[in-house]
Amino acid sequence: MEWSDRHTLIVERAAELFATKGIAGTKVRDIADSVGVLSGSLYHYFPSKDAIAEVIVTRYLDDLTHEYQAIIDTPAGPRERLDALVHASFRVSQAHPHASEIYQNNTTHLRKLPAYRKIRDAARTTKSAWITVIEAGIKAGEFRSDLPPEVLYGLIRDAVWLSLRWFTPAPSFGTDQLAHAVVSVFLEGIDAQP
Repeated sequence: MEWSDRHTLIVERAAELFATKGIAGTKVRDIADSVGVLSGSLYHYFPSKDAIAEVIVTRYLDDLTHEYQAIIDTPAGPRERLDALVHASFRVSQAHPHASEIYQNNTTHLRKLPAYRKIRDAARTTKSAWITVIEAGIKAGEFRSDLPPEVLYGLIRDAVWLSLRWFTPAPSFGTDQLAHAVVSVFLEGIDAQP
């Protein structure tokens, strides 16, 4: 196996382990065993377990912030941009399996990493994108104005990110349909549609 292939495999297997056991609960030996190398050999690819976690989380957040910025930069209306944010969130999460779960469940550990400032800044950027779209929707009279933007953001954020924990795509209802459902429920409610 080539160096780059092994490097990619280490990242993929570590992501699975970090998502299920947590970063702190995963040992270097666990990662090494999952890719079929000795623990010491792992250090040829990464200087530490934390370095692997940084790669997983920062790649995910880099892609997410890039997608979000492209959406914010479009002239589309608030509804269209909200829909685009939800779809982008699911798309990036599919491209980086387990990264969202690692990011959400390992906050205490992530704060100790050298890349924490970058992680924190990316989190602020993503939140800002949501708030920008929500505030624009309120101002345009397209979204409810009786709830603070922060509350709307929290509700939508949790609907998006927490659904990734339980949702299993099926041929009849995949990730695109889930994204559409999230937007539809928030913008139109759960009343029966004519």
